Amino acid sequence: MSLIGRLFVILFGFLAACLVAGIIVVGAVLFPEFSDFSDSQIDPSALNVILGFGFIFLSGFALLPATIVVLITEAFYIRSVLAYALGGGLVGLACYLGLIPFDPDTLRFDGIVRRHLEIMTGAGIVAGLVYWMIAGRNAGAWREPRRPLTPPPPLPSHSPAPPPPAS
Repeated sequence: MSLIGRLFVILFGFLAACLVAGIIVVGAVLFPEFSDFSDSQIDPSALNVILGFGFIFLSGFALLPATIVVLITEAFYIRSVLAYALGGGLVGLACYLGLIPFDPDTLRFDGIVRRHLEIMTGAGIVAGLVYWMIAGRNAGAWREPRRPLTPPPPLPSHSPAPPPPAS
């Protein structure tokens, strides 16, 4: 039963990490456009659509690489915050490189934009930290046996006897 509960925690942690990464990516990509608005207000419904798109986009592309990182950390009981930050950065890097065309003749990626690479990697690092806060701190804990309950301490010798059970 603890495995099923752990799967729900992992799913919730992944969705929260994708939401945070989506907000970071969308905010960073739209940052130059935010500086062009002088005194006009940003339409909240358009911002909600963009944030929703960023969440869906990142959760779809990050599912396989993030699943690999989660399986490794759960299998080896890895609970280090640094491991999750590094794993998140690698997931962000993998998501970005998955969108860039690869030339097999020269074994190079064509069209890498350094700013976009930094945004995706940074968003992955923050997403890894969010995932660690929700689910990574207890990685592999579902396999550990539960601690037995310790009996209460004995009553002092001068305490009154407990009342007899009512029938």
